[in-house]
Amino acid sequence: MTVERSRRETAGVADGRPGHGRPEGALLVVGDVVTDVVARHRGPLAAGTDTASTIRTVPGGAGANVACWAARDDRVEVRLLGRVGTDAAVWHERELLAHGVRPRLTVDEEAPTGTVICLVDADAAAERTFLTDGGASARLSPDDWSDALLDGVARLHLSGYLLFSEPSRELVSVALAAARAHRVPVSLDPASAGFLVELGVDRFLALVEGVDLLLPSRDEACLLTGLPDAADAAAKLSHHVPLVVAKQGVAGALVARSGTVVARVPAVPATPRDTTGAGDAFTGAFLAALLTGAGPEEAATEGCRAGASAVERVGGRPPARG
Repeated sequence: MTVERSRRETAGVADGRPGHGRPEGALLVVGDVVTDVVARHRGPLAAGTDTASTIRTVPGGAGANVACWAARDDRVEVRLLGRVGTDAAVWHERELLAHGVRPRLTVDEEAPTGTVICLVDADAAAERTFLTDGGASARLSPDDWSDALLDGVARLHLSGYLLFSEPSRELVSVALAAARAHRVPVSLDPASAGFLVELGVDRFLALVEGVDLLLPSRDEACLLTGLPDAADAAAKLSHHVPLVVAKQGVAGALVARSGTVVARVPAVPATPRDTTGAGDAFTGAFLAALLTGAGPEEAATEGCRAGASAVERVGGRPPARG
């Protein structure tokens, strides 16, 4: 069963975005759509008893979050391919539409919607720990793909979480081949240092062959190269992928090409409440800026702005459109 709706049309461009034109095609995001349960607590968790927390249930998923942040720029048509369970399909579709995203959600009759419990320490710069159940999102497979999804698409973005289950790894291979055949550039966010350890660096690099843009976090870049310095790691990764943009949180972002860091972009000051989805916000804003004509450094500046906005909110999404 497939749920698809048209994107709501809106006019105008928000202040502060790059002064470029409308893109020649849409952004297609393929990735996870999950339900986030965000628990904000102060201090260490009390083992064996209660820890007072503020708990909210919000829509999430790295792929879905990227799509929502990209769709903040209403010049960019954003589409999302994902998989959800029957338990929350209508809610997730409604939330995506409210953010201006055009969803194509396969509804899984057997697996529930993926769920992530986000433990956020409000006393430690809002750093978070995830407990992840991929659910239906881990079952996204080549059966959910059609080359027709690339019609009118100017860029394909793949969530790195796709690499951590066999069905979705197969989907990555199929999608990359289709994008190559249609001459559509492809970006990927590695998504999780913890899962990367299990997958293995060599396997990851083999799976992402053909990707033109990699957007790792600092930890992911260092893990993938074995180098302790983020700049050295980004530079080394850019021998494997033509353009690498390493997200460094409060240290901003690095842009690397052909083995050299070509730009260092400062972070935007923010008071963090919840860092969940900050990297997704960066990625979504970065991709939208690229599609509207910005260069990588300017796009990274937009990404840093979005990341700063994200950490001041609970959950991984921007406000829904009015």
